[in-house]
Amino acid sequence: MSSLEIRDLHVSVADSASHTGTGNLREILRGVNLTVKDGQTHAIMGPNGSGKSTLAYAIAGHPKYVVTQGSVTLDGEDVLAMSVDARARAGLFLAMQYPVEVPGVSVSNFLRTAVTAVRGEAPKLRNFMKEMRGAMGALSIDPEFAERSLNEGFSGGEKKRHEILQLELLDPKIAVLDETDSGLDVDALKVVAEGINRFRAKPGRGVLLITHYTRILRYVRPDFVHVFVGGRIVEEGGPELAELLENEGYERFTGAGASA
Repeated sequence: MSSLEIRDLHVSVADSASHTGTGNLREILRGVNLTVKDGQTHAIMGPNGSGKSTLAYAIAGHPKYVVTQGSVTLDGEDVLAMSVDARARAGLFLAMQYPVEVPGVSVSNFLRTAVTAVRGEAPKLRNFMKEMRGAMGALSIDPEFAERSLNEGFSGGEKKRHEILQLELLDPKIAVLDETDSGLDVDALKVVAEGINRFRAKPGRGVLLITHYTRILRYVRPDFVHVFVGGRIVEEGGPELAELLENEGYERFTGAGASA
């Protein structure tokens, strides 16, 4: 069984307003506890600035985010001691809210390089192209997309479909999806959701879905919903909690977070 375990996680970032030259650390996450097991889909919801994306960056190993306390383990292995690429090889996948443009590097070359790094050997080109085209077809991606420069000039929908294309090809144990529904129209949202559902239907796969909208949860039904406010989880429940947020918003929980 695969399991991502987050225990008492505290994360800080350098305060950009600091004039000391080195920067003061500002705490964002204040003791997060969360376990994602295979076969489970967890949704993290909360208002902007609540720390949702900071959690994703910390799991991924972004150097700007400093873990000051706590632990993150995957199947008992210390994730925080791993390099960024080692985390990917161990079975973690992170789809970021704002993917970086890489002019001159085609989508197909990037994907084959990523697959090679994760699998430990380069797939035969013919087999890889067949696999990639099949995954692209399932996501309604034009075949010419494979020769475009990575994320350069991509629409919001193209960026998000490309993230799910990566997910399908890399096939990790645990997928952390940060604002995957951002900027999607209804048709693109359905295609992306179908890709997530295909992934999570595989044995031994878990999903941590970060969002502040409930609309993607109409298509990707979570097993657990966690409300993030002020850098910590202030409420937990099942899918009914997302419905409550849809109807009432976060106001009752921002009060809970302020007094926690």
